[in-house]
Amino acid sequence: MYKHILIPTDGSAVSLKAAREAAKLARAGKSKVTALYVMAPYMPQVIGDGYISPSNGSMARRYREKSEKVAGKALDKIATASGVKERCNKVIVTNDQPWAGIIKAARDNKCDVIVMGSRGRGSVAGLLLGSETTQVLSHSKTPVLVCR
Repeated sequence: MYKHILIPTDGSAVSLKAAREAAKLARAGKSKVTALYVMAPYMPQVIGDGYISPSNGSMARRYREKSEKVAGKALDKIATASGVKERCNKVIVTNDQPWAGIIKAARDNKCDVIVMGSRGRGSVAGLLLGSETTQVLSHSKTPVLVCR
């Protein structure tokens, strides 16, 4: 059975469904659970012809604070939905490619399965599963359980 389950979330209902499925696995195997939110990095504003708006760091700080607040709410939902709140570690990582952040977090946290939702949105390549899910499935060495 699995010892450590990673549950990536974007705050969607499909993520909550995946968390409930992961909870069944966690309870059956008394597994540890890590809820993960991958946050996009701050990008300075570009205004015409490549001019980058000067920043004293306050915009980046505000972006990070607001993003962490959104991430915290999404992670709290996953911890509650998983039903294993006492064994749920909450992690926020920054990566411009969510799928890469998920795979790195699985490796860094020594997770032996990734349980994630798929809502089938995104580019043409992601119509069946979802673009991030497709990328995780394509690149991960860690087993992936996809919930629809």
